[in-house]
Amino acid sequence: MSPTNENYDFVIVGSGLGGLLCGCILATHGYKVVVLEKNHQIGGMLQVFSREKAILDTGVHYIGSLNPGENLYQIFKYTGILDQLKMLRLGPDCVDEIRFPDGSAYEIPEGYDRFIEKMTGYFPDEKENIITYCKKVKEVCAQFPLYQLSSAPAKYLDDPAFMSLSVYDYLSSLTSNERLRNVLAGTNSFLYAGNKESTPFYVHALITHSYLSGAFRLIDGGSQLAILLSRKIREAGGKVLRRKKVIGALYNSNQEIEAVKTEDGTIYYGRNFISNLHPTSTIDLFGEERFLNVYKRRVRSLENSISSFTVHLIFKPESFPYLNYNIYQYHEEDVWAGLSYDPDNWPLQYFIYTPAHSRSKKYADSLSVMALMRYSEVEKWADSFNTVTEPGERPADYLAFKKQKEEQVIQKLEKVFPDIRSKIRSVYSSTPLTFRDYTASPEGSMFGIVKSTINPLSTVINIKSHIPNLYLTGQNIIMHGILGVALGSIATCTAFVDREKLIRAIAES
Repeated sequence: MSPTNENYDFVIVGSGLGGLLCGCILATHGYKVVVLEKNHQIGGMLQVFSREKAILDTGVHYIGSLNPGENLYQIFKYTGILDQLKMLRLGPDCVDEIRFPDGSAYEIPEGYDRFIEKMTGYFPDEKENIITYCKKVKEVCAQFPLYQLSSAPAKYLDDPAFMSLSVYDYLSSLTSNERLRNVLAGTNSFLYAGNKESTPFYVHALITHSYLSGAFRLIDGGSQLAILLSRKIREAGGKVLRRKKVIGALYNSNQEIEAVKTEDGTIYYGRNFISNLHPTSTIDLFGEERFLNVYKRRVRSLENSISSFTVHLIFKPESFPYLNYNIYQYHEEDVWAGLSYDPDNWPLQYFIYTPAHSRSKKYADSLSVMALMRYSEVEKWADSFNTVTEPGERPADYLAFKKQKEEQVIQKLEKVFPDIRSKIRSVYSSTPLTFRDYTASPEGSMFGIVKSTINPLSTVINIKSHIPNLYLTGQNIIMHGILGVALGSIATCTAFVDREKLIRAIAES
């Protein structure tokens, strides 16, 4: 093995948004930082790929809280990347369209005033309930100080009633109008994989508020976030290294990590280490004997969210219009049925969007369709692996499975766009195995560890591990999504940077 000549203040494992944002904040505070990424492309779920000149996103489909003064706007402004982001505002009259089997469509606009007006137009007898719902969403969001960019202590963890209130139960108590309840929960499947029995209302509220507070698409893909943050790290004297797969750690006599070693034999020494990996992957990487048994049992017992089968349609030139909104299509009335689908009748609900690109504002290069898929459907091919960095062959029956599922999606899509097949030039798809291989998320989980009203404190992952100088970041710390991961990164950095000063600086930037 060949040690590097440098000793870092922070060695960060994984270049997802959490790792990059931690690296950016710590580097700009004067710390010596290196970020190690196993793949050819940095960014985790920010990664993009190109097919026939069309830029396709892995996981960033749209971003909320980007109006001036909102939390993500302030975070991007503080890091110095806001003015360099190429973004396109969705809406404002329609950000998301919720469609049902009877042909009804409900537009979800930007802003609470527009939202109340639109929903009241659809449900004139429900105005007071709609207003009450909006007040409840704001009230819940106010209970999360960091979400408000406040350094005040969080108290919600000590409130069992708050943590155990489910989305479904709250909406059921709000109104007897089943269609209104389904509209209000209409984005659940593809923003947080909602479970009727156990998804907390606070998850719904935090996500809903963020998109009502300024929804945007990133033009030419989400990878620009990773590129800009890595540039800021380098400008501050840090490093972001690709194709550096960490395979283990070296420890000193105080049971602290002394260094990590990569697959190519290089050793990176550091004072502190941050894992942007899933908690179970972190345990496996740093040695399960280093963690308490009770912690290992708890983390490994936690349910991971479902994955997705995503179909990317590449269009013939100027054949399909660019849609400056998202479509949540339901071929069944129950918007909560996504987790318990029947593979033979799949998909009965899916998410449709046309990625924004810089070549045309009128026509779409492509259209992507996401449908929830359980890992069990691809588990028999789990021993196969295929990325740009570690290329491998998938079995023929796996490829046949993909083709079959692509056709099922297109057949359903023809019910929404009857002539779409004539506009398609080519078709590509990704499965839960693709997500697993490129993002190192167990079973290709899209949203990490499931938040639940059943024993909610068990899903809380601390930024501090049982190894003295190992810390965690990423989508399992506070919440998934760009905003959730960004807030989790701030929480991780406050272990080393004055919490009050950092959050105030972000809020006032």
